[in-house]
Amino acid sequence: MAITTNDLKNGMSLNLSEGLYQVVEFQHVKPGKGGAFVRTTLRNVRTGNQLEKTFRAGEKVEQAMIDKREMQYLYNDGTDYVFMDTESYEQLHVAPASLGGAADYLLESANAVLQMYGDEIVGVDLPASVELTVSETEPGVQGDRVSGARKPATLQTGKVIQVPLFVNVGDKLKVDTRSGDYITRA
Repeated sequence: MAITTNDLKNGMSLNLSEGLYQVVEFQHVKPGKGGAFVRTTLRNVRTGNQLEKTFRAGEKVEQAMIDKREMQYLYNDGTDYVFMDTESYEQLHVAPASLGGAADYLLESANAVLQMYGDEIVGVDLPASVELTVSETEPGVQGDRVSGARKPATLQTGKVIQVPLFVNVGDKLKVDTRSGDYITRA
């Protein structure tokens, strides 16, 4: 669907010659001399790289329709992650590369929103935080009480994060899915 650059909004997806991009920020500029233009900051949906691009005002661009589907993660079959559509109950096998870093936060029977462009998965929306159990960490040493001291901990999904010294094996932690940081014990 073709739209003009005057209709751009934050979060809108565009299918440009460079690839599939999402509008992060845009600004209409009308200089005193010459024609108006639109300065944009775009994020590549597949790679996450940012691009600054300037369009003439009223220039036509192709809007990309991204379908967001609520899916439930069922299991990992060894090579792929298997999701089930919560509406149609169809199963979908997803390669780990398509999920990116989201795979580190997926637990069986957890819900995620898969962003699809045609048959290709271009993104995954997770909850802001998830609760994961610590499967391996070193014990906190008595007397090692430096303010803000951290140690590595391996979570049940295999992700390694930095946690405070008082965290032990078996503790449930709340982890921020956007930054990968420890929030609190659950």
